[in-house]
Amino acid sequence: MKIAQKLLNSVRPHFKEGGRFEKLHPAFDALETFLFVPGHTTSQGVHVRDAIDLKRTMFTVIVALVPTLLFGMWNVGYQHHLAYGMEASLVDNFLFGFWKVLPIIIVSYAVGLGVEFIFAIVRNHQVSEGYLVTGLLIPLTMPVTIPLWMVALGAIFCTVLGKEIFGGTGMNFMNPALLARAFMFFAFPAYMSGDIWTDLSPEAGHALVDAYSGATNLVTFDANFTKLPSPADMFWGFEQGSIGETSAFACLIGALILIATGIGSWQIIVSCVVGVLVMGLFLNVVAPADVPTHAMHTPAYYHLLMGGFAFGAVYMATDPVSAAQTETGKWIYGLLIGMFTVILRVFNPAYPEGVMLSILLMNVFAPLIDHIVVEQHIKNRKKRA
Repeated sequence: MKIAQKLLNSVRPHFKEGGRFEKLHPAFDALETFLFVPGHTTSQGVHVRDAIDLKRTMFTVIVALVPTLLFGMWNVGYQHHLAYGMEASLVDNFLFGFWKVLPIIIVSYAVGLGVEFIFAIVRNHQVSEGYLVTGLLIPLTMPVTIPLWMVALGAIFCTVLGKEIFGGTGMNFMNPALLARAFMFFAFPAYMSGDIWTDLSPEAGHALVDAYSGATNLVTFDANFTKLPSPADMFWGFEQGSIGETSAFACLIGALILIATGIGSWQIIVSCVVGVLVMGLFLNVVAPADVPTHAMHTPAYYHLLMGGFAFGAVYMATDPVSAAQTETGKWIYGLLIGMFTVILRVFNPAYPEGVMLSILLMNVFAPLIDHIVVEQHIKNRKKRA
């Protein structure tokens, strides 16, 4: 690290005002502050000196995403070998998935950060750190067979229209990664839901299945919930789906990391779970008895394990920018996300993954929820006064 610091110190004058690379100062500043804690502080007023900044916060979220990333890579290889009827070791499964997922991650970061750097240089402001997490969230919400040009398009869409047009990181009112997922879902539905993952590619002179999925469990669920994988398979993640969303267990590890470090709101995560269970149990009670295969009969806890609910509740709903900010508001926000997720899954088969639209909807209403909570607090204090 000392060598890196000396190198940065030696080239810093070239990026300062009057230097030959003056216009590229935002790019240099982004690299320097990513590697080292910024040396500047506020110049006036009372402030608190703390070791953590936005980059360190984003890095903690990335660490929390590692379990879903590693399992997702393994699961890609597992589904591939399962479809072909081949026995494979844990390492073989992981390496196969690693080489399939890596290009998606590279394209996501290269394109998204490229757009961020361009905006920073043109506007002459610091590079936003938010894409450090968004760049990994986007691949984890995609099927492994998504074309790379679509990944690039999604990264551009969420960076420009999801953040920069509103002023950059901290100004977006919707989760950028989820916005990319929604854009891809409506623009290229055949690649994002239903019979995804089926793709053939030549390998060793033979046509092998590159990755496999029949219908995802949410499509099967809409037809007949009894055809779903076992709860154990859904919990551990031995099923088809987007790269990072299949394992509720991996998401649980990530949730513990976010809660332990104080980065993620445990109120939002818990209230999302409660909302799913409340609505699921209510639908179980009012489900038509003469139609035993109706989706309303699906056990409430299945909704916690199916699709991307666990991933969305842990990594998307807890986004500190687009989520509710007040303590009471967080509970209301999470409860509504969980309840709307079940409603969309059961009554709107056109959108089998209800958690995506539920979180985006509540992102829009989060400021209103906080406003109502604050106004109610003011009224209560006036009564006491």
